[in-house]
Formats: sequence, structure tokens, C-alpha cells
Amino acid sequence: MKEYQVKGLTCANCARALEEQIQSLPYGEGATLSYSSGKLRVNERVDLEKVRAILATDGAYMADDEQSQRKRNPLLYLVGTSIFLFVMALLFERFIGNEVVIIYIIATALSGYKTFIKGLKNVVRFRFNMDTLMTIALIGAFGIGEWKEATVVAILFGINEYLEGLGMERARRSLDMLLKQVPKEALVIYNGQTRAVSVDSLQVGDVVLVRPGEKIPSDGVVIQGKSSVNEAAITGESMPIEKETGMSVYGGSVNNEGVLHVQITKQYKDSSLSKILHLVQEAQETKTPLELFIHRFAKYYTPFIMVISLFVMTIPPLAFGVPWHDALYQGLAVLIVGCPCALILSSPIALLAGMTRNAKKGVLVKGGVHLETLGRVRTIAFDKTGTITKGKPHVTDVIAYIDENELLRIAASLESVSSHPLARAIVQKAKQHDISYEQPEQIETRTGSGIEGKIDGKRYRIGNERMFDQQDLSEKIQKDAEKLKSEGRTIVFVADEQHVLGLFGIADEVREESQAVIKQLHRIGIRRTVMLTGDHEKTAEQVAKQVGVTDVFAQLVPEQKVEKIKQLMKDDIVAMVGDGMNDAPALAHAHVGIAMGKGTDSAIETADVVLMQDHLGKLPEAIAIARRVNRTIRFNIAVALALKAMALLLTIPGWLTLWIAILSDMGATIFVSVLSLLILWEKRTK
Repeated sequence: MKEYQVKGLTCANCARALEEQIQSLPYGEGATLSYSSGKLRVNERVDLEKVRAILATDGAYMADDEQSQRKRNPLLYLVGTSIFLFVMALLFERFIGNEVVIIYIIATALSGYKTFIKGLKNVVRFRFNMDTLMTIALIGAFGIGEWKEATVVAILFGINEYLEGLGMERARRSLDMLLKQVPKEALVIYNGQTRAVSVDSLQVGDVVLVRPGEKIPSDGVVIQGKSSVNEAAITGESMPIEKETGMSVYGGSVNNEGVLHVQITKQYKDSSLSKILHLVQEAQETKTPLELFIHRFAKYYTPFIMVISLFVMTIPPLAFGVPWHDALYQGLAVLIVGCPCALILSSPIALLAGMTRNAKKGVLVKGGVHLETLGRVRTIAFDKTGTITKGKPHVTDVIAYIDENELLRIAASLESVSSHPLARAIVQKAKQHDISYEQPEQIETRTGSGIEGKIDGKRYRIGNERMFDQQDLSEKIQKDAEKLKSEGRTIVFVADEQHVLGLFGIADEVREESQAVIKQLHRIGIRRTVMLTGDHEKTAEQVAKQVGVTDVFAQLVPEQKVEKIKQLMKDDIVAMVGDGMNDAPALAHAHVGIAMGKGTDSAIETADVVLMQDHLGKLPEAIAIARRVNRTIRFNIAVALALKAMALLLTIPGWLTLWIAILSDMGATIFVSVLSLLILWEKRTK
């Protein structure tokens, strides 16, 4: 399948009709035309000239066709001319006489000729959509001599069609702003010389020069230089982040002041920015259950309206003696009221606006269906390590039975030969106190318990309780150890050959924002927050108490996490938040899987939503945006149907006019478009 960008699509219903026509071409099976993104996907063997001809019937064209690029949608000019002719006809009607009808016909043709032509084709093919309804209404209005009102209907419908396309184009442009973050070229350093190359040609291992104000071309690691970098395009964080040698950087982020040498770790196609753009564009193509329902509903709704119109035209004259002219007029007004424009437009602009706004905040939603589900979530389950906590153990307590600095020196010396996370935490603690340590001698590793070694010719031990006999632990030491255990700490003992010299209490550090995020989630209506962890209960309970989650389940293996998610899903719509490989099964099973952007690839690939930041801070806002999108769509549908219902009720006393009919349809379309676009407008004001 080959992809093309299509411009000039006027409405969702029209795009669907064009898609069906393209699908009827040889090799056209499976072709898709998205009104939301303006993307056409067709088989490479399809006749593009025929595709262009089909698109042209609706004023649409392929953006990559140079001749088409010079085209402009003439609808606005045609409608403007129609309005001028209509006003002139009204002003000079008494001077011109019956010939004024010709002016009304010309004005109507300029605004509605495309609709009229498409509608006639649809009538012949027994295809019923809004073009069919409008064509029949216009023919009928002229047939009963309502020249003025037929012209007004055509003009207002033209304005409505233009504004509908304008609203969707505004939403698309907000998404296109993301595409502007894509760097075009990179300065690659070869043998001390720089050379400009396309970002697509960058290979893993290339070293690029990034000067102040330039965009980093792809994900990589700083190997030389120091600077602050703006990662807002990727993570949504507005504050610059200091970068120096050894730190990772995102492609698309902006180097602020220093010169950086960055070694590329991912080709551009695999970079974070590329994935964001690809997934956001791909997400537009997915239809939510509500959207699918609306399209199915519209398919049957239009013929239903035609039947109702036929009843309004025939029953009153036959049964109640109502004049045929009046009944025909009312029936034509019903046809116009029945146009499904606003109903079909209730969803796509709001969904596109919601996904774009979240993407600019650094929250990647992989489809409208996931955005809709995210807005319905009432229970959120969190993995502990790396999600609620930083996933980096740190020393919280030091209980020294000798000089504390000497205890830190001995412990750091022994642990300096280990890569275990607990060992690194103790070494880091010594560094924080500017305590120098040395390489131990005669190292012996006790698997699962600790390390022995000589420092300054004296033998020391460091490890957990299993490394010591019970008689080595005095009553005071046992009491101190029990206190640390009750607080959920992991305990490391340090001893020489005769005595325990001190204890370290170690815990995984809770993220600074975790408590505030949990509070905010409860405040916006999340009923239940659950922490799932493989850690022992005391540690889990301590973290849960600190951050304020409502439930905690500890000592779980990945399979048990999945079982807990399944249990929670029986009662509520559940989201699972995680970052590790062992979280992927639970992320896949939850109604919505949410991964941390700096988590493992398996978690990110499995998840439905990705937080590109390395924290949970944007989660409450992402849920709030999703809920607003859902509320907007529901309200849009309610308004569209209510306005139509009110207009239809006016047929009972015979008050429904063609003017009121088209204004109700136009008003509903403009209303749902503006309300949906407000989702984006609010983003710009913050």
C-alpha cells in the first residue's frame, strides 16, 4: 500500500463516499481515506488518474501533485459570489420582474453545483447521504416555486461545508506543528571534519556536532560538551535539562547554549521523536466504538429521514386536507434537517485535538479507542519499582557502633567491587560524605549473603542476616534490625571478625511527585489506586503508606500481577502503569496499559499510552484531557440530535421552514466543531 496526502476534503461523510468509490476501482480493495489525517492509502497498482478524478468530484486533490498543489478550494469564492448575487436579486427584484429567477438559479448553482451533481449520481445509484438529501430538497424547492429559500439553503449549506472543512483543517494543523520538530540535517564528524547529511542516513555509532540553537538529530549519548537541552517536543517538560558527558539525549530536542558531540544510539526511524510522530499519525486512523456506531447509525439514519420526509409530504394532504404545497415544503425542510453532518463530525475533531494536545504534553496515546478508554478509567494499578519509586536503592539509615565515617569507609571499600544495586547505594552514600575508600584484598563472595575481604590487613564482612550467626547479634543489634525491618528497610550488616560494626537501612527512593500524583488522581475521580509489587509486604506497605494508594499487593510474580489485574477488571475500567519487562503482561491485559517513556522497549511496545517523561507527573492531566474529549463527544452528539429533534417538532404546527432547517443543521455543525477545537485552544492558554 502506498500513502498520499489529500487536501481539500470537505466533510467526513464525503471522505467516506470517496473512499467507497476508490475501493470500487480495479485494485482499489482495501483503500482507505482518513478525513481526520487527510491520508489516502491505496494499492500501488491502482490507476492514480482515476483516483484523482474521484477526489476532484469533491474538490479534493493529492498534495504531492505539483499541478494540484497550485489549486485552491474555490468554495469560499463561489459562496461569496452567490451571496452577492442573492443580495442584488433581493434589492432589484421589483425592477427585474420574473427574470430574477435566473439570478436565483445562478446563485444556487454556484454554491451547490457540486452537491447537486453528486446528489444526482447518488439518486441513480440509490446511495443516500447528505448530498442526496440536499439535491432532492433543492429540486423540490424550485419545483414548488420557493426560489429565494432554495438559494438561501444552497448558500448556507456551502458556508457550512466550508466551515466544517476549516475546523478539521485547524485540528490537522495543530498536529502538523509536531512534524516541524523533525530535524532535516545533521553535522556528522568524520576524521575531525564535519559534513552535513540527511538525518535519515545517520547510522548507530555516528558522532554528530550539535551547535547552540540546533536540534539534536536522533537519540544518542553526549560524549563531549555540556549544555542545557529543551526536551519539550518529546517529554512536554518546559524546563531545560542540563546534559553532560555520558547522559542520553532525545532526537528533536533543542540544544540551548553549549556545543555538544553526540554519539547516535538509534537511527532516526527508531528514535523517540520518529515513534511519536508515527504513532500519533497512525492513531488517527483507528476508529473508536462510538465513531463506528455513529457511522453505522448515519448509514441507516439518512434513508430513515427520507421515509419520514415522504410521510410528511403525503399523509397530511391525504388524511387531513393540508394543501400539497405546504406539505411538500415541510417535507423538504425535514430532508434538510436530516443531514448527518454534525452527527458525523461530533467525534473526529475532538479525538484528534485530544491526541494532539496529549502528544504536545509528552503523553503518547496510540489511538482514539485508547483515548476514549483512558477517559473511562476508574481504577489504576501501579508497579512499584521504577514507577512509584525511582528503582534506585538508597541508604536511608546508618546505625554505627563505631565512628560513622569509618563505618562508611569500610563498607564502601568492600562494596566497591560489587555491581549489586545495594552495593552501589552504599558506595554512593560514602561519596556524598566525601569519604575515600580503597580496593579490598582477598575478596570472597558469598552467593546470596554478602562479601568478605581485607582492608588495611584486617578482615571484614558485609551482607545480610544469613551471613552471621545468631550469637554475633546482640540484643541491641537485633532490636535495631527489627526497627528497620518494621519500616520496610532492607538491612545490610557490617562486621569485623569479632563484632558487628553497624547497620545500613536501604530502601528504594520514592519519586518526588508520586504522592502528589496519587492525591490528584483521587481528586479527579479515580476511585481506587493499587500498587502491585514483587517486594516483601513490609517494604510495600511502607511505600504505599507514604504515597497514599488505596490498596497494595506484595510478593507478586508477573503471572500473579496479571491475575490481580483480571480481578480488578471485573469491577471497573482498569489502567496499569509500569516500566519493566515483567510489567508487559499486565500492561497487555489491562483495559489501558500505560508505560513510562524511559522504561523497557517491551513495556513501551505493549502499552496503549506512553508517558515520555521519566515520571508520573503528566498522568492526571492526560486522564483529564481524555475525560474532556469523551464529555465533548457525548455533548456534541446530544446537541446535534437535540437541534434536529427540535426542528422536526416544528413540523407538527407547520412552523418548520427551509431557513430554520438549514440553520439548525449549520448551527449544530459549527457548534460541535468549535467545542471540539476548544480542547486545543485551552492548551495554548496554559
